[in-house]
Amino acid sequence: MEYLYAVLLIVVLLSGCVLTLLAMPGNWLIVTAVAGYAWLVPGEGRLAIGWEVVGVLVLLAVVGEALEFLASALGAAKAGGSKRGAVLAMVGSMVGALIGLFVGIPIPVVGPIIAAVLFAGLGAFGGALLGEIWKGREFDKSWQVGKAAFCGRVLGSVAKTAVGAVMVGVAIAAMVL
Repeated sequence: MEYLYAVLLIVVLLSGCVLTLLAMPGNWLIVTAVAGYAWLVPGEGRLAIGWEVVGVLVLLAVVGEALEFLASALGAAKAGGSKRGAVLAMVGSMVGALIGLFVGIPIPVVGPIIAAVLFAGLGAFGGALLGEIWKGREFDKSWQVGKAAFCGRVLGSVAKTAVGAVMVGVAIAAMVL
């Protein structure tokens, strides 16, 4: 049964990375899955993961959230974006990431991942631009906020997903070593 749990854990870990790309809480899914695994597989099992690893993963997930937040917030705030623009940038980012995942880029394996990040940035750009125009800002100012939202979203997604990949590596290493 331990091997079945290990395979299921790896599937969930990889799914968590994909969800992170889609602006979903994939890193927290990774933490939850590893915590469930640590609870299900006893400490003396061959593929057991200790609770200290779960603690490390919680810290990494917090770091990933902080990096994503800082990149996104500093991007739009630096350009003088409004709260409306920020909210619409977040919504646009999620929609864009989903579209990118399904539209993809014709590169084997990594094409959908690249497209998800790129389209998330484009969605953030479009949402911020729309939010700023709706707020009554001039087009040039709205364009600048949109560009900043794009850069912040892409950098934030890459940083958070990189942290998620490290989390997957830590979990798998803890299981097999």
